[in-house]
Amino acid sequence: MICIPIVAATNEEAMKQMDKCFSLADVVELRIDFIRNVNLTKLLSAKKGKVIVTARKKDEGGNFEGDEEKRFFLLSKAVILRADFIDIELSTDETFTKKLLGDIRKHGDQTNLIVSHHDFNGTPSESKLQNIFNECVGRGAHIVKIVTFANSAEDNLKILKLISYAKKTNRKIIALCMGEKGKISRIMAPYFGSYLSFASLEKGAESAPGQLTVEEMREIFRILKDEE
Repeated sequence: MICIPIVAATNEEAMKQMDKCFSLADVVELRIDFIRNVNLTKLLSAKKGKVIVTARKKDEGGNFEGDEEKRFFLLSKAVILRADFIDIELSTDETFTKKLLGDIRKHGDQTNLIVSHHDFNGTPSESKLQNIFNECVGRGAHIVKIVTFANSAEDNLKILKLISYAKKTNRKIIALCMGEKGKISRIMAPYFGSYLSFASLEKGAESAPGQLTVEEMREIFRILKDEE
């Protein structure tokens, strides 16, 4: 599956982008940490497909400026409004994660919890990646997301091996490498079993370094399918 992140500054612009994205991708990620005075009720009532709601912290590469109580309030509201996925970082206070899981159960398990970890400097060893994966699982993740920065081509192999490790444990994982040297992982990860891969709506709308556009991703997947 392909997911397009929306990094709009206003609710109106986010809705316009959502309308475009649902015809191009399988999932849309609402980066509400970028949206001023976000109106989740308005945004989620307009969805025409699956939506991930993310309020990424600044120390995890995000833009959220409020405190943790406000962040939790918004993510909890997204659960009530039946967002398909909520993404919360492994570094988040475990109490908040447990509360979100409680909200998810309370509202009929309509939302999947993604517990994520980002490393913007490099890619740890295979054993370290497995430990991080297990920590995310221990937090109650329905889906684990681990994104690292590729400083070498070999870093892509570590991430692809992590996907194989997750499959052996029967757990869903989103895993890829950022950066120019990590582009190959964005393409190959779905073939190894990654739950989804990210692509921008257009050039200049990337939410992370090394992100291809959705048109580029779709064309690459088409070529690879024709080669089978």
